[in-house]
Amino acid sequence: MKHLVLGVVASAVMATASFAEEMKMAVTTSFHNSGLAEILLPEIKKDLDLDVQLLVVGTGQAIRLGEAGDVDAILVHSKKAEERFLAGGNGTHRREIMYNDFVFIGPKTDGAGIADAETAVDALQKVAGAEALFVSRGDDSGTHKKELSLWAAAGLDAGSFGDWYRAVGAGMGSALNTAAGMNAYIMADRASWLNFGNKGDLALLFSGDPVLFNQYAYLPVNPEKHTHAKNDLAMKLEGWLVSDKAKALINDYKINGETLFVFNAKQ
Repeated sequence: MKHLVLGVVASAVMATASFAEEMKMAVTTSFHNSGLAEILLPEIKKDLDLDVQLLVVGTGQAIRLGEAGDVDAILVHSKKAEERFLAGGNGTHRREIMYNDFVFIGPKTDGAGIADAETAVDALQKVAGAEALFVSRGDDSGTHKKELSLWAAAGLDAGSFGDWYRAVGAGMGSALNTAAGMNAYIMADRASWLNFGNKGDLALLFSGDPVLFNQYAYLPVNPEKHTHAKNDLAMKLEGWLVSDKAKALINDYKINGETLFVFNAKQ
């Protein structure tokens, strides 16, 4: 009888136990590689009792996951693609959260001389002129989209490049590993570069051009298009992401004294 009573009590406790709510969010590999997710997710769980399951992909794939209703929200960094996502009725709105910048990485010897470039376009023209090894994400990510737009602004067509241009179809971390192994140039987001362990003979050679500004935005999936989308949880998460606590965590996240992201969400 004693065992039976204990079993009933245990069953009752399990039945009334409070389990954390869950939602899915597609995020970019650059966000994930920065290490910031490891800072934010435990605090989200603690404050909201919400488990956020991350699907780590490039911006293009994150947007496709949102369009298919496979996630409840996306966190990406390609404004034109985000606006198309909204225009297609796939998201409810776009909320800017934080930014960093893109940088050009390359061999410390800098054979193409991009450290002396005046603009990002000038840097790429120097790489192309020297036909120096260059690794491209090649994965329809926000970083890849930005890179292609800069080649175009330089009056160059990446699709016509020779063997010196290597599109690897990979995330930021993998692409950086490839560049380190080949001692090649690459465009990366600053956060991923700072958190990257296998720098090899690479160095940050060019940054600071305003065109390299890199805004991250949060877009909840439209529940009118995908009725199973957990819009209530997506909105709950958004409220946290624009809070003073999130601001402090994002702004205070540094590696070797360098800030990786700057919070700029409007309250």
